[in-house]
Amino acid sequence: MPVAVDRTRTMTAPDTHDTPAKVAQDIPLAGATQTGAVNPRKKRKAKGKEVEDAEEAWSWKSLTDSSASRVPPIFTKDGSYFFSAAGPSVKIHSVATGEVVSTLTPPLTSVSGATGSSAQSDVVTAAILNPHNPFQLITGSLDGYVRVWDFLDASLLQTINIAQPIFHLTAHERFREHVFVAAARPTKKKTSKAHVATAEDNVAVLRVAFKPTAATAGAQVQTSSEVVGVGKTRSTTGLAISPSGAWLVATAGHKAYVCQTADLKGGFTKFVSPERLTCLAFHPSEEYFATGDATGCIRLWYCLNESIAIKTSGVEKTAQTTTLHWHAHAVSSLTFTPNGAYLLSGGEESVLVIWQLHTGKKEFVPRVGSPIVHVALTNNGGEEEYLLGLADASFVFVRASTLKIARSIARIKLDPAISHDRPSTSTAPLAIHSLSSTLILPSSHPSSLQTFSPSTSTLLSELEVSPSNRVSRRDDKPLQPSRVEHVVLSDSGDWMATIDSREADEMFRGEEYMKIWQWDRKSGFWILNTRIDRPHGLKKATGVAFRPGARTQDDLLLATTGEDGNIKTWRIRSVQTKSEGVEEFWVARSTLRFRDEIPSDVSWSPDGSLLAVSVGSHVAVYDPDTNALCQVVTCPECTTVSSARFVGSSGRYMVISGPRDVLLWDLVSQSLRWHYRSRTAIERPVAHPDEDQFVVMERIMPATTADSPSTKILIFEPLSSLPVAIRTLPFHLRTALAVPSSGFFPTDPAGFTLVGVTDAWSVVVFGDDVQVPEEEGASAQGITRDAAAGKRTLFHDIFGASAFADLATGPSASTSASGSTAQPWKGKAAASAFDAPAHLVPPLEMLFDAVMDGFLAARPDDADADEEREREHDEEMDVDEEAITPLPCLKSGLSLDRVVDRQEMNGFVELFIQCAIKAPSESRLPPTFTPVNGIHKPNGVPPHINGIRGTPSTPAKNASKPNGITPNGHAYTPSQPSPAQSDASPAVKAGKKRKKSLS
Repeated sequence: MPVAVDRTRTMTAPDTHDTPAKVAQDIPLAGATQTGAVNPRKKRKAKGKEVEDAEEAWSWKSLTDSSASRVPPIFTKDGSYFFSAAGPSVKIHSVATGEVVSTLTPPLTSVSGATGSSAQSDVVTAAILNPHNPFQLITGSLDGYVRVWDFLDASLLQTINIAQPIFHLTAHERFREHVFVAAARPTKKKTSKAHVATAEDNVAVLRVAFKPTAATAGAQVQTSSEVVGVGKTRSTTGLAISPSGAWLVATAGHKAYVCQTADLKGGFTKFVSPERLTCLAFHPSEEYFATGDATGCIRLWYCLNESIAIKTSGVEKTAQTTTLHWHAHAVSSLTFTPNGAYLLSGGEESVLVIWQLHTGKKEFVPRVGSPIVHVALTNNGGEEEYLLGLADASFVFVRASTLKIARSIARIKLDPAISHDRPSTSTAPLAIHSLSSTLILPSSHPSSLQTFSPSTSTLLSELEVSPSNRVSRRDDKPLQPSRVEHVVLSDSGDWMATIDSREADEMFRGEEYMKIWQWDRKSGFWILNTRIDRPHGLKKATGVAFRPGARTQDDLLLATTGEDGNIKTWRIRSVQTKSEGVEEFWVARSTLRFRDEIPSDVSWSPDGSLLAVSVGSHVAVYDPDTNALCQVVTCPECTTVSSARFVGSSGRYMVISGPRDVLLWDLVSQSLRWHYRSRTAIERPVAHPDEDQFVVMERIMPATTADSPSTKILIFEPLSSLPVAIRTLPFHLRTALAVPSSGFFPTDPAGFTLVGVTDAWSVVVFGDDVQVPEEEGASAQGITRDAAAGKRTLFHDIFGASAFADLATGPSASTSASGSTAQPWKGKAAASAFDAPAHLVPPLEMLFDAVMDGFLAARPDDADADEEREREHDEEMDVDEEAITPLPCLKSGLSLDRVVDRQEMNGFVELFIQCAIKAPSESRLPPTFTPVNGIHKPNGVPPHINGIRGTPSTPAKNASKPNGITPNGHAYTPSQPSPAQSDASPAVKAGKKRKKSLS
């Protein structure tokens, strides 16, 4: 079908010349002749070689955990470590550092139906410490296994199969070799997820013995020899045994189920709650328990007494309770302090509440960062701390003495669906920061961004782009927070642009802000530079991009498009101020329009010389310097263009995509290379940063509800519309970026490595031979008892950390594995040994040997020393007098700037050898010491110990002093000078020449 060529000029271009750079041309694309469906099972040729493009699974790895665990964190007996469940594994964290020191993962051989089971069938749902052995951990999972771990040796001791999904687990020291579990009962109701119990499913509480049957005693997976049923409940939200071990309590639905452990056959007694119960906690010393419900009420139940034994069939009892109410939404977790005086509660409000039980007073720790899922306590180093497990899979420590957040542990904060539901079509902001080699990702709250370092697997910082309230519900209606929709970075990494918006409702009007941030290299944080309210009026922005390849700040431009039909560019403006010097901020530079079309996307060529804007069914290509419209690309087959991207480092080709169409345009020949049409919806293509390749992602919807969604990846090259490779991923993607070859992942320059955000808000890395640095402690490792860092005490808070706190493991006291002795300190370590305060330094006798060995060298043997001195004495020294010249700077008072040569230094060495170092003969030493002024030098102390030995020139000078007293007050016996001290000696020659040079 012929398409007319439109020669309409741009709004800003002058119409005096009809040059190609200033005339808009609609160039038809003859794409219908090259359209064809791709047969994925057919062999094709690309670049002269045969390619088998059968679908293959692409390698990928998740950088985030699957979700926040439903298992509360558990501390070891000494409080040095805590356990957190992550999918099928249990991670062991150090309390002092927060790092993962070990990960307990069950072997695949112990999972029944591993080949056909669901990916969520082995998730750990319960974990407790063995009450009879504090170095053992007992876990239960949805695959129906109870596992016993020795976490010090990182070994799996026992696996018991009860063949039912486990939801809760508890034990007590009174019941040795037994554990109570809440497991799903088989139901006749057919559901698509039979392994997950819903609110209508039946749950059975069982007592399971660790003793296996005789047939399975030596097997890897064992069967319990005794399984006793206690009673049936709805889907349980809590299961616990009283501290005395006399009562077993389960909460489910609107009821609390109570049973005497001495009479398990008697079953449960039901107590009714007016609201649905959500959590359970037992008092540490008294016989009552606390529950939280869906309306935010906390109840203390006083029903554990002898009257419970009187049962009436078909009658549900009510109990005496005390109510505490502050929470506006459901209570997620309850925990008593060890002394039983306080009760801690947390929920969706992101506020920790501390209740004083005997007075009813309460204290708060607000804005902990995310809704609270679990609350745990530890007594680490004598100071009590509260550990909060948050809905974004992070942990926060709160000091009980100050009620302040002490530290937090987070990898990547996940999106907590408990507090707000983002639209399914919402895009995820994603960018790569080249200066810090980090990823900028959407945070747990939609109005924030987080910075993650893949090389160290650590979360570096969180940026609150738009301040907003973390409580996201008003009654039962969610409040729509401000959301970050776009984030882009400049090539230099110094500028970042974000666009955040909030939808209008009956209470609030819609708003949108474009904020431009500047990177502070010293502090390593983003600082807000410019905020632009409503950059496109009352309409939303659809695209934003920085100009690449800018050599100066004057060349740096920011292009945006909006639903108002405008294409805007922004630039940096510098203003001289008196107080702050030069101030830089961003201002609008130009505004363009293309007919009456609405632009949907904007992109730049690799060198920044062209600006491509997707408008309706066209792609308008502009010259950014002159705002001239260079050409317009139009294709009848693609009625809506969603994006246009330049391919390769040269930018010769431009890939244009629509809902189901992909076209490749040659900018040099101004012709269509090929056209590909997909059977399903496609995402925006992602171009390779260096090679002439790009990928197209097709969303494959599951055929049945039991299947999982997948994505088919097509890799194209400019030569053909047939993909050179086809890959698959087991998830859908919201957005994806290509990782440069010089990025933070070891990548193949010719291959593809991408990072993206899935529909479940997980961050994944995928591509050809993906290699992600393994996180420390990702595998099972043994734990030594002294491996944890030193515990912080109140003494440290007052005086600070001691410089010698770890002397036992430091260089002065450590020994090698072979048993060698301690190594001396050297250099600055010895010099700074006494920099610590006096009250923190160990006794001097502990440090003297190690410190002095760093200052002093070992004395050689006497025989070797005598031979060395005789050798040096026999050598003659030849000094050139002409090499030493007078220094006129001494007369003028200027500083010395003369270079001392080796011969002069040898002269000094010989002088000191003859006069200072060489021991005097026995004839010169006095046989006895004469009392000086009535003071006698005892123990044979040399007379020059407190002064400099005198060198008498003649006996007459010493004879003038009575009793042989030298001028410095020491006894001395005069003697004749030795021949070595005559005027002809080398030492005297050196002295004469030095005197001559200084005259």
